[in-house]
Amino acid sequence: MSRENWVNLALAALLLASPIIAQGLGESFYVTLATRIAVLALAAIGLNLALGLGGLVSFGHAAFFGIGGYVTGILSINALNGVAPGSDQMLLLWILSAVAAGLVALVTGAISLRTSGVYFIMITLAFAQMIYYFVISWPAYGGEDGLSLSLRNQFPLLNTQKPLTYFLICYVLLLLALMVFVRLRDGRFGAALQGARQNETRLAALGIPPFPIRLTAFVMSGMITGVAGALYADLTRFVSPSMLSWHLSGELIVIVILGGTGRLFGPVAGAALYVMLEFLLGSLTERWQLFLGLVLLGTVLYARGGLIGLVAGKMRHG
Repeated sequence: MSRENWVNLALAALLLASPIIAQGLGESFYVTLATRIAVLALAAIGLNLALGLGGLVSFGHAAFFGIGGYVTGILSINALNGVAPGSDQMLLLWILSAVAAGLVALVTGAISLRTSGVYFIMITLAFAQMIYYFVISWPAYGGEDGLSLSLRNQFPLLNTQKPLTYFLICYVLLLLALMVFVRLRDGRFGAALQGARQNETRLAALGIPPFPIRLTAFVMSGMITGVAGALYADLTRFVSPSMLSWHLSGELIVIVILGGTGRLFGPVAGAALYVMLEFLLGSLTERWQLFLGLVLLGTVLYARGGLIGLVAGKMRHG
């Protein structure tokens, strides 16, 4: 087993053990912190599929994240008020969130993937901003104030109101997403997607059109991020337009780069580092993002493989 795989296993074990220990000590806040890491890592896995494997720098993934959140929030409130359509069942809400995000990703990708480079970035950003301003101007579901969820939605046979139980649900979904990512990366689809990133002309000459491959990856990426948005809505019991903001798209890109672009556990490492910097430095100064910027700069200049690559490299030379 490679050194990077050992690092991955250590990260998975640490993320699982930390909230269990925290719960045992009666520190439920740290359980919620670990859950936030798992949810953001799941969203970043979606982006990593498009960015890390396909080289698609999307500045609009917050749209998919927010769509998942709003699908969950709206249907939950409708169920509480006895209005159709509505549901408080997590399994159904995840499916609907993924479908809604996937449909928007299909439309967005069908247009934006006909361009490349900065044009692709700006079109994905434009679509996300259109959805953002639409939600703000939608007073029936909170407008700028967002939506508050009185209770967390339900999962069969489990008490989702307990922080540790909800963490375990998010953790299992995170592992499933990692399994999907590695299967795609190591299969024919992943090889074609990475081929499209490296040289789309050569890929087309082999009889594989790059556009459908990229569009499929973009849609799957949006669906995974949409499920993460649904989980985040239940975690915070609040949905707001900030989930659709371009700032969140930027945060997801930062998380992927910090952990290691294209690496299996890169999103997990990046999310953990991001949340811990926010927690530790945010309590000291409101300008904690300045230090985040310095860490990101150092990563880009001296650790191209991100945190995973840096740790695995040190093990190799240790």
